Amino acid sequence: MRAHLARFLLAAALAAPLAATAAAQGDEQPGNWMRAPDKLPKVSRGDRTKNLDFLFEALKAAPDADAAKLVEGRIWAIWFHSGSDTADLLMGRVKSAVDDKDMDLGIRLLDAIIEIKPEYTEAWNRRATLHFLKKDFGKAIEDIRQVLAREPRHFGALSGLGIILQEVGQEKLALDAFRRALAVNPHLQKIPDFVKTLTEKVEGRDI
Repeated sequence: MRAHLARFLLAAALAAPLAATAAAQGDEQPGNWMRAPDKLPKVSRGDRTKNLDFLFEALKAAPDADAAKLVEGRIWAIWFHSGSDTADLLMGRVKSAVDDKDMDLGIRLLDAIIEIKPEYTEAWNRRATLHFLKKDFGKAIEDIRQVLAREPRHFGALSGLGIILQEVGQEKLALDAFRRALAVNPHLQKIPDFVKTLTEKVEGRDI
């Protein structure tokens, strides 16, 4: 019964046509924990809360990493959809600024997007990523808090929060963030390794 449900959820989640599958991200690159893939499926303006709830169930039920990656791509696509032509245009300029390694310009553009559309979660998440890349961990954490206030299931933000907390020596809090990320998305790469290492450091080895 459980395997049948998993197959049903996955098939339904992927039934909509995809313009492209999510591009695999190199985990070694700083900031990739929080950032959407470069290529995302197309989503309609109606794809929001109800579809996200369904996709998160499908993500948990995905039988393998490849299937999970496809569901992740649809979730990222919904998160990335702003519903504003102006915000979309500015987000395109943010990408160009980041490609040119002009993080300060990217942050200024994101400031403008957030001013225009403060409910747009992915603008906060992208700005958190840029603050992280600039090693401004305090501002990154503040923006991640804004992300999680709007979307507590944002596994990219939770993973990024864990990375930052680990970086600043807050290992217990980092472990909690990683566990929260895995509870939402059990298919995250490398996060289970971080959980295992931190569990041994924070809670000790099982005897």
